[in-house]
Parts: sequence; structure tokens; C-alpha cells
Amino acid sequence: MNATPTDLPDSTHLLSTERSAGDATRIPSSPPVIVPVQQGKEGYLWSVMIPSYNCTQYLATTITSVLQQDTGTNMQIEVIDDYSTDGDVETVVKEVGKGRVGYYRQPRNVGSLRNFETCINRAKGKWVHILHGDDLVHSGFYNEIETLFKLDEHIGAAFVNNSTIDAGGKVKSVHPNILPAPGIIPDFLYQIAKYQRLEPPAIVVKRSVYEKLGSFYAVHYGEDWEMWTRIAANYKVAYSPKILASYRALKVGNISSISISTGQNLTDLLKVIDLIQPLLPPDKRDAIKRYSIRHYAIYSIKLAHGLIGHNNKAAILQVKAAWRLDRSAKSFYWLSKFFAKYLMASVVPGNTTKVKTKPA
Repeated sequence: MNATPTDLPDSTHLLSTERSAGDATRIPSSPPVIVPVQQGKEGYLWSVMIPSYNCTQYLATTITSVLQQDTGTNMQIEVIDDYSTDGDVETVVKEVGKGRVGYYRQPRNVGSLRNFETCINRAKGKWVHILHGDDLVHSGFYNEIETLFKLDEHIGAAFVNNSTIDAGGKVKSVHPNILPAPGIIPDFLYQIAKYQRLEPPAIVVKRSVYEKLGSFYAVHYGEDWEMWTRIAANYKVAYSPKILASYRALKVGNISSISISTGQNLTDLLKVIDLIQPLLPPDKRDAIKRYSIRHYAIYSIKLAHGLIGHNNKAAILQVKAAWRLDRSAKSFYWLSKFFAKYLMASVVPGNTTKVKTKPA
């Protein structure tokens, strides 16, 4: 029997993972408030806020990708360091930014959600771009986003297509185009509510939207999916098929990889699916929820393929949880492929491939 909105197990009991006692402060239970910019402190059009935590080796590349498109006095650029321990982040900012890039260090490690909240509250521009410290943008990104925002005053967010790159910067995949040409996406709410359609470096959000809707909350894995859906429920969203941003996947020790190794990713995704439900019209909820559950069950099985030989325990955890979610013929097909590969890898070690570690 397939899991449905009424028979789906409570996500808190899906996997045997536990949150730390400090998560009550690190993971807000409701959207954190974003305070309007103090009068007289406005003036920027852009705020490029770069949250960074233990990704110092990539930070210079990230900052440089922005500086190469620096629009001048109307662009605020700032690195928000979540108490990194892998290097001297401030020195990197000074050497690469040469005084052009601001730097703020959290007094202690506050976690990604609180660091995003800090990024937005420190942003003084009309348009806020949260660019993770190991991702990057390509030439023309800011011009393309500005063109999109000018299409309609009611646009709350605009994004471009993006590639996924590995640690060395090699392109591993590209998202399918949502539109054939730049424009406002019709019924984007129904598209984004089904599954994640973009990565964080690709999107820019109006600060006024964050002020109205609040910041990221509830989960560490899939928090951006919930945010983009929340925006789509309240504003128009524009898109360009140009590939002008890159998300660096397969990062060892980041939130995605840790969540996947413990199985927390599926627990979080189930929570996001539930959070999305009230954003949808009542007549759309059940069908979209069923679609999302099946999508992420199959996604998790595919994800498990890339874990074979690297983390077999996590691979089995992913497929077991996925099968509990959706026992359809389609899931069984992918499950069969997984076990065929798993058995083959036990005979021929090293026969493995890698996959993305973010919701897709």
C-alpha cells in the first residue's frame, strides 16, 4: 500500500536520529523576524551576503566571482562567518576583497539557519542574494536578475538556471529548464511545491519579501525548498534559463552530507512537505503531497546508489526509509537496481558513482 497523507508515518518516528538539546535555539520553530532597514541606512540596490562555515578553501573563488561583476556603490558585499575553525576567514576576505568586502564573525557557532537570519538582517539592499561560501556566480548573473525584476513590480524573487559542480569545479549536472526564455513562471507555486527546482546561489529575493514572510526555519535540510514555496505562495517569481550560478555538491562534512549519512534528510523533507501543505489551495494538497512523497522516496533510493562503497550503512538507511514511504512499482524498480548494484559492488569493490546531496 502506498503512503498517503493520511497513512504516512509521523516524520519524527521515521528514522532513529536525534536532535541535539541546543537545536531549540539553532533551529527556529517559526520564521525569524527580519527587521526593516533603519531609515537613512538604505541606498544599496544589491546585498550580496556570503554565509561561510568551514569552507575557507573555496571562499576566495566565491568572493572573486562576485567582485568580477561588482556594480559599484549600489552593491553591498559581506561575508558572514559562522565561527569557522578551518582557517582564517577574515584574512581571506581582506586579501581577496581588498577593502571592498565586509566581514562579520558570529561570537559562536549559531548554525546555518541563524546565520542566514543574520545575513538578511545585516543586508541593507533592496535585493538580497545569499551566496554560500563555497558556491559561485558567473558573468552576467546580476544583470540577468535585474532584468527579471524589472518585468513586474510584483515579482518577489528571481532566479536563473544553475549547474552543480564538484569539489574541483567540474560540472556534474544542470537543472532542466523551467521556461524556454526569461519570464514570470505561471503557477510556480504548484511546481515548486512538488519538489525542489533550484539551488540557493541561483536566486535573489527582495528584502521586503523577507521582512513580510520571515527567514528560514524548521529544518536544516530542505529549508530553502520551504522558503521558495512560501515566496511562491505570496508573490510572482521570475526565471531565466541562462546557467549563471553553480552549486558545489558532494561537500564532505556539510549539512547535506551529514543529514544523508544519518537519514535526517528524509525526516526533514517530510516535515517540509507538511509545512508546504497550508500554502496550497485545499483541492491541490493531497495530490501534491503524494507526488512529493513518491519523488523523494525515489530520490533517496537514487541517492543511496552513490553511497555504495562509501557509506553502506547510510545507503541501506536511505533505501529502507524510502521503501517505508512509497511501495509503488516505480520505487520497487529503483530499489531493485540499487540492490543489484549493491551486490555487484560487494564482488567488485570500487564500482561506485556519486550523486547530488541536495533535494532535487
